[in-house]
Amino acid sequence: MFSEQELAYLQTQRLARLATVDASGQPTVDAVGFSLDGGQVLIGAHSPVLTRKYKNVLAGNTQVALIVDDLASVQPWRPRGIKIHGTAEVVERSGHFGPGSYIVITPTISWSWGIEPREGAPGPKKTIW
Repeated sequence: MFSEQELAYLQTQRLARLATVDASGQPTVDAVGFSLDGGQVLIGAHSPVLTRKYKNVLAGNTQVALIVDDLASVQPWRPRGIKIHGTAEVVERSGHFGPGSYIVITPTISWSWGIEPREGAPGPKKTIW
């Protein structure tokens, strides 16, 4: 489950990078728009059935990775973000691009950095769902 701070951060962001794998095993990464629906992440597009990410998930390659990140500051350098590993499926629903096909990601594990204060705990926060 996302913490309150992680949810607040995700709700301020609009773009993420989604990694899928094609039929030959080649990883590919695409910039995507996303929104949250409970504990799931919705990935939409204007013409989803034409995109590699949809074709990869529909072909049964349902293991995905998603990163949402930015720089809170450059002086001092303060990166922050969330990386999510999960399973994806294509569903018909209404979302941030209106009604249509969406990739829905159900997280299985996530890591976050720079979002929550973590005194004495270096490195990212890891959450197993």
